[in-house]
Amino acid sequence: MDHSAPRRARVRAPELIGKGGWLNTGGQQYTLADLRGRIVVLDFWTFCCINCLHVLDELRELEEKHRDTVVVIGVHSPKFVHEAEHQAVVDAVERYGVEHPVLDDPELATWKQYAVRAWPTLVVIDPEGYVVAQHAGEGHVHAIERLVEELETEHAAKGTLRRGDGPYVAPEPEPTVLRFPGKALLLPSGNFLVSDTTRHQLVELAEDGESVVRRIGSGARGFADGDASTVTFNEPQGLALLDDDSVVVADTVNHALRRLDLTTGEVTTLAGTGRQWWQGSPTSGPAREVDLSSPWDVARWQGRVWIAMAGVHQLWAYDPADATVTVTAGTTNEGLVDGPGGEAWFAQPSGLAATPERLWLADSETSALRWVEPDGSVRTAVGTGLFDFGHRDGAAGQALLQHPLGVTALPDGSVAVADTYNHALRRFDPATGEVTTLATDLREPSDAVLVGGDIVVVESARHRLTRLRLPEEAVKVAEVAHRTQREATEVAPGRLRLDVIFQAPAGQKLDTRYGPSTRLLVSSTPPELLSTGEGAGTDLSRALELDPSVPEGVLHVSAMAASCDDDPDNEYPACHVHQQDWGVPVRLTGAGTDRLPLVLAGMDA
Repeated sequence: MDHSAPRRARVRAPELIGKGGWLNTGGQQYTLADLRGRIVVLDFWTFCCINCLHVLDELRELEEKHRDTVVVIGVHSPKFVHEAEHQAVVDAVERYGVEHPVLDDPELATWKQYAVRAWPTLVVIDPEGYVVAQHAGEGHVHAIERLVEELETEHAAKGTLRRGDGPYVAPEPEPTVLRFPGKALLLPSGNFLVSDTTRHQLVELAEDGESVVRRIGSGARGFADGDASTVTFNEPQGLALLDDDSVVVADTVNHALRRLDLTTGEVTTLAGTGRQWWQGSPTSGPAREVDLSSPWDVARWQGRVWIAMAGVHQLWAYDPADATVTVTAGTTNEGLVDGPGGEAWFAQPSGLAATPERLWLADSETSALRWVEPDGSVRTAVGTGLFDFGHRDGAAGQALLQHPLGVTALPDGSVAVADTYNHALRRFDPATGEVTTLATDLREPSDAVLVGGDIVVVESARHRLTRLRLPEEAVKVAEVAHRTQREATEVAPGRLRLDVIFQAPAGQKLDTRYGPSTRLLVSSTPPELLSTGEGAGTDLSRALELDPSVPEGVLHVSAMAASCDDDPDNEYPACHVHQQDWGVPVRLTGAGTDRLPLVLAGMDA
């Protein structure tokens, strides 16, 4: 057997540039030359994207285990206008507990240099400054760890590996009562319960919305049941009252629902295993045996607890009567499609509010306000898709939001929307079909609760609850409309070859024990863009036919590949699912390319 270093395609890594500069380095600016001798993992992320947040959590163990050889650098590449604001990136780095340096690249300069096409994308650079791997989507960290171990051996032997402390410098903690709170609930006592997300706690506040009555949770990131002082959460978000003087909590990063007994302060687990749901996992069954994926909010409706399952773009429900969970709407494809629950598409549903007639939801990545009818069908009030957002009032058909996270039913049948990235509270009135602005200058509002004639807003990035009068007349705002600032890929009309690049990690092979190990799903907006080539298949390459009469649009590509350890003696090899969705804006031009490569894992030869 040949034990020499594996042959790899080596491309010199482009320089790291970003107008916003470096965070988490104690003010130091870095170039790639400063990192020579270390294995560098670039994580191209943006803080709106749930898959990016999943990867942050996947990377924690790798960073801990290889902290003297590996430097992880987050390259923050914004999708929404708000994410290009430097202070918003500073906030996100603290909010999500990012413990590595972050380069703020508001103009996507480094993203373009590395030809990145999707959030999240991971790029591995060897100690001599060459790119040796690229991976899009989540589920790749085991493969990267294997590569890191190979690189450590290879470069230690060559004398090109440099061990030691990395460039990370922790920022000073701020002494506020709440830290990036997520959601709030009015308790029967008149007090508020708030998910203190970044501190991994729940906090009960008195009626003034400021004085702390008690904290529930040790404050450490973890997943253990117990009393108020010993229980651990992991970035908890949504809260809803159950009948029996208890609260159900969406424990987002634990992929679980927890139950808080308000009388005793005891917390138990209602649903979830602590593992993240992957394609092929069960979609219903006993609640404690089914994996969930980043539940972001919960609401009681029609006798069940509905769950905004942000991590897989679906709605699920927990039935307290028989302690089961099941999918209620959504296909796991990301986008905006109305219709029967089983056919609807969502994009990171993050806020829920129930009225007897409707379950309202904030669908954050499509900047949309949507609702579910009692028959389970899904409708859209405001929003058109993944790439249009802004701050525009008026008729709902042309009104715009920007990544809303919360929704609150108002007494007159209208709804208030926590329009997070517009720093505003908006209102939609189904009776008139109009969207208005209730308040501006709120910093990343993520939820709101009604208290009499007032509305109390969770002002997440100001770390507080803010009480507003529900105004008779809405505030007037100058209209702003935005498109995602990624440049469209110029493609030739007619035949386009789509190649999803997937190379199984070293020591693994495609898992074909249960049929095909790969899956490719293609669609387009508008649907007319694709003459042929849409739909599902098992081949990762496909010939598409683009209609020359459609000048531009978006290709939606979803790819999945399963690989397992290649060891004939092991009866139960470890298997991994690699998955990514791309929305590729395209413009048809005569000089455009006739091949579109998308890297799921590996290098495009």
